[in-house]
Order: sequence, then C-alpha cells, then structure tokens
Amino acid sequence: MSRTLQILDEELARAEKKGPSYADFLTSLLRQEYHSQQDRYLEYRIRRAKLPERWSLETFPWKRQPGVRKAVIEQLAELGFMSQAANIVFVGPTGVGKTGLASAILLKALQVGHRGLFIKAQELFDEMYQSLADHSSRRLLNRLIRMDLLLIDEMGYLNLRPEQSNIFFKLLEERYGRKPTIITTNLDYQEWYAFLGQKAMVAALLDRLRHRCHTIRIDGPSLRDPQG
Repeated sequence: MSRTLQILDEELARAEKKGPSYADFLTSLLRQEYHSQQDRYLEYRIRRAKLPERWSLETFPWKRQPGVRKAVIEQLAELGFMSQAANIVFVGPTGVGKTGLASAILLKALQVGHRGLFIKAQELFDEMYQSLADHSSRRLLNRLIRMDLLLIDEMGYLNLRPEQSNIFFKLLEERYGRKPTIITTNLDYQEWYAFLGQKAMVAALLDRLRHRCHTIRIDGPSLRDPQG
C-alpha cells in the first residue's frame, strides 16, 4: 500500500474540508492505490521485456514512411492476433522502421498485462549456442515459450551452427499455435534457406511461421537519412 502511505495525509486533509462519506474516502484511497500498482506492474513488465526504447505508434513518423500502411499497423496494435496465436513478420531494408513498429506493438501488449520479451537475433542465437555447452537448452526454450509475445529483432545473415538452427526451429515449433512471435528481418522468406541451412527443416519452419502470419513488407526510404 505504498501509494496510500504517500497520499494519506493529503486525503485526510481533503476529507476534513469536504467531508466525504467513509465509503467515498476509502474508494478514493483504493482507486489511487490500484492505479499506482498498475503503473508499477507495467514498469516491471517493461524492464523484464528488455525493450531498448519505448517507441509508440503515436510517435512513429508516418509521413516520412509511405512504405507502410498506418491503418494495418493500428489494427495489429489492437492485439487481436494474440488470441489467434498469429505471428507478425516485418520485412524490409535497414532503417525503414521495422524495429520501431514491432516494439510499439510489443509495448501495447505489455500495457494490457501480457508478458513479453525483446531480443536481438544475434543475442538469441548466442544464448542458444551457450545453452549447448551447459546443457540448458531446455530451460532456455521453456523461458522463451512462456512469453505471451516474443519479438526477435534483426534476423539476417548470421554465421550459425546446425545446432543453433535446430534449437531455433524447436522454439518456433513449440510456440506454433500457442503463442505469437514478431520477427523483423531484412531477408525475404526464400533467403532464410541460405543462413539457416537444412532445407527440409527451414521448409517446415516457414510452414509453421507463415500458417497464421501477418507479413508486413516495408518498401520505403530509410528513416535514418538526414532531414533537411
């Protein structure tokens, strides 16, 4: 009841002046305590999600990026895809806003109480490789599978070992039909064969990933270009 302790003297003074009923007085205290708790829980979820920036759709430079349809992204941000366990894949060159849009959707999910995680693809595959050494791959997979929404950022040409590709396939296989995943990448689907290898495995992975999937291709200017 930390918020109640902070506002108790102020609320008592207000009660003495305005004379609300006991019920109104208690309701005011509990309402403020509730909102304070929700704010703390949200901050906790954001910290645990490891969002690098708190990008929001309200601050996205839509006018500078004609390569993406605002209405489509806003519809996704209503989070209907989560109840369907549908994935989202943002495809496009560097700098077009893929990470910003994906992060904004993840932030929306966190704001309504979902657990989520933002992780760079390189960091994810590094963790997968390390888990092989200490036999903790199952523990890593369990942690990632439990996330209501997983955002894997910057999938690209990485130097991967077959064991890492296998764990990645297992991750998407076990999230398939259960929990949604967002991926940002500069590679179109056919290019995944080149860096993941194992053609049959990649075909099965893409089959699951794209079964229920919103693919957003952004063909527009880099938002990192100097302005004016």
